[in-house]
Amino acid sequence: MERHQDTLYLRIADQLAGSIRAGTLARGERIASVRELARQQGVSMATVVQAYRTLEDARLIEARPRSGYFVAGRSAARRLAEPDTTPLPPQSKAVAVCTLGQRVLAAAVDPSYISFGAAAPSEDLFPQERIRRALTRALQRNRATLCRYPLRTSSAELRRAIARQALTMGCQLDQNDIVITNGCMEAMTLCLRAVTQPGDIVALESPTYFGLLELLQSLELRALEIPTHPRQGLSVDALTLALDTQPIKAVLVVPTLSNPLGASMSLAERRRLAQLVAQRGVPLVEDVLYNPLCEHDEQRRAVRSFDPTGHVMVCGSFSKTVGPGLRLGFADAGRWSQRVQQLRAVQSGSHTEFLEAAMADLLTQPGTESAFRQLRTLFAARVDEARGLIGESFPKGTRVTDPPGGFILWVELPAGSDAMALFEACQAERICIAPGPMFSTTGRYGHCLRLGVGGRWDDTQRQALRRIGELAHRVLPAAAS
Repeated sequence: MERHQDTLYLRIADQLAGSIRAGTLARGERIASVRELARQQGVSMATVVQAYRTLEDARLIEARPRSGYFVAGRSAARRLAEPDTTPLPPQSKAVAVCTLGQRVLAAAVDPSYISFGAAAPSEDLFPQERIRRALTRALQRNRATLCRYPLRTSSAELRRAIARQALTMGCQLDQNDIVITNGCMEAMTLCLRAVTQPGDIVALESPTYFGLLELLQSLELRALEIPTHPRQGLSVDALTLALDTQPIKAVLVVPTLSNPLGASMSLAERRRLAQLVAQRGVPLVEDVLYNPLCEHDEQRRAVRSFDPTGHVMVCGSFSKTVGPGLRLGFADAGRWSQRVQQLRAVQSGSHTEFLEAAMADLLTQPGTESAFRQLRTLFAARVDEARGLIGESFPKGTRVTDPPGGFILWVELPAGSDAMALFEACQAERICIAPGPMFSTTGRYGHCLRLGVGGRWDDTQRQALRRIGELAHRVLPAAAS
């Protein structure tokens, strides 16, 4: 009964949060009283109180003495313009990643910095006691595995759990085709190794996660960046043209909450993308890492769900949603599944059985979906608040994305601004940001930056975000100043 009540109050909070973010419940509008909502929903008043407390913690509503509950003010964030799609050169480029990414990551994990540079949630957002109990149970049941050489085959229990989770993305995966990996990056590495050779061209979004550029460099692959809209995601039309004119051997894409834009493709475009790669016979590596954090059910649906031919290779992990420290991911490589399984056995050898058992436990517990909803609500409130602070503090003309989930914002400063100069100024004050040039091989995005708000969030971070805005005024071109 207790678990049902926990799920119920989070479901009510999630429904109200969706109405607030969609504008159905307007800023400053009074919402139903505890008694009214309890009667409407057919639940106890205690359940409604828990739901309202969750929304208050997320700064989506506010209680006013003797007046009731009201939608919190968020007008400044909604008025901000979003960035435009950036045109790109039509030729592929060899990837030569500099040390900028390593500098950002080093600062992001340095406790002396206030960090907006990492695309990762802070540890306090995860149910640490729940994870500890799962690990303890797994160790008790599998203690003998610590004293024997592990088998090459991964946990059937975990593969079944992943196949069940994939149903929430519209995918029917065969558990026998699922490969357990050391995180999502290894899953994508294996998939690319299965279908490419050094010197081949891989098409991917632009801007793109710098870790994917490092991956292409390590495999000696060439990057062909495809224009990507900050809201609608990868341009299928531009990719079609690229396939007509370039010998592309694979496509690498993050259709849901891409990093760093936070873009999510529509269902129609996902279907077009699946049809396109099937028609051309080109493998597509799909990263579904962020899918559970998307606010809209339909945008959690994977491109793989539209793929009847096995050309879409789906990769994911649980580092942003369940347990980052477990470092477990997966791949289902479609028609290349056997090749990926062989590469996994050679590249990484055996599996850590008790960790896989713990992850299977966590994924099959009744509270998993409730935890996802709670993360979505919390991140939505942070993103809204951060956008408001950017609107108040950054130079006039600044544009910022408004992603439908996740915790990443892409900020476009006025034309001519120098994001690298802003990066160095922030470094001098022990503040970490991720400057735009690290997300492309083209030298573009020199006036852009990525901000991650998934880490610690309190008045120190709010003040630091305002300070970034003040420093951004210094890197404006002379004419704008």
